[in-house]
Amino acid sequence: MPTPFKRLLMRELRGRVPEHLLPLLPSGLQVIGHVAILSLRPEVEGYAGLIAKVVLEKFPFIKTVCRKLGPMVGPTKEPQLEVVAGLKDTVTIHREGGCLFKLDVAKLMFAKGNVSERRRMASVVQEGEVVFDMFAGIGYFSIPMAKTRKPSLIYAVDVNPLAIHYLAENIRLNKVRGLVVPALADCRAVADRLPGFADRVVMGYIPGTAAFLPAALKALRHGGIIHYHDTYHERELWWKPIEVLRAHASRAGLRLAKVLYKGVVKSYGPRIYHIVVDALLKPS
Repeated sequence: MPTPFKRLLMRELRGRVPEHLLPLLPSGLQVIGHVAILSLRPEVEGYAGLIAKVVLEKFPFIKTVCRKLGPMVGPTKEPQLEVVAGLKDTVTIHREGGCLFKLDVAKLMFAKGNVSERRRMASVVQEGEVVFDMFAGIGYFSIPMAKTRKPSLIYAVDVNPLAIHYLAENIRLNKVRGLVVPALADCRAVADRLPGFADRVVMGYIPGTAAFLPAALKALRHGGIIHYHDTYHERELWWKPIEVLRAHASRAGLRLAKVLYKGVVKSYGPRIYHIVVDALLKPS
């Protein structure tokens, strides 16, 4: 059954796109601020301009339409996009859950599929805690936590200078100066220099997050809570991530005292899922 968006495109483009290609039109689009991003099948890529024109006409709040060219690239996960219609400006302000996120969508990732997890994280952080956001980006988790709850301090770290630039902008826009501290650094170096400073560690990075667990555990103050994100095959749920956490904790002189939460954030590939485990660690 076609989605409402696909039905709209099929109706508007009938007669301008060959009939046999109409079922191949996109089922949806990603909207970040005033920018819409289309993922098109190769068969209809030549009609990107027509599709984008319909989007601009039917959704007045959208001012820029981009086409996705390929997967995110590099350690900073830079998008591959091109503007196909509307304004050329890809810098936008996205509103979500009472928070403002300013970013350049052509240069920085914004994972719309993580919206529920951002909302959840804003509810679990406790008053007075020191939080270590190891892969802060533009503040995906740090900003909601700071806006919703009353942690003592959030160290928001990232290795991408552009992400830190927009994180600083978002700290200003959301009026959380002094509560969120942005740092352009490798999170492992921060843990080495400030061991035992955090009550809660957010590991919002995939895949290969397990390699950073030693740093996360080093940062904890006499134990604490780690929000461990990674990707696992469905056959590995949930024994494998819990085993990984338990093994790393043991090497750090800690024990996995309790799994507070485990959940699927989104699908990552065929039978592979982006998952999160909230782990309470205590001294052995």
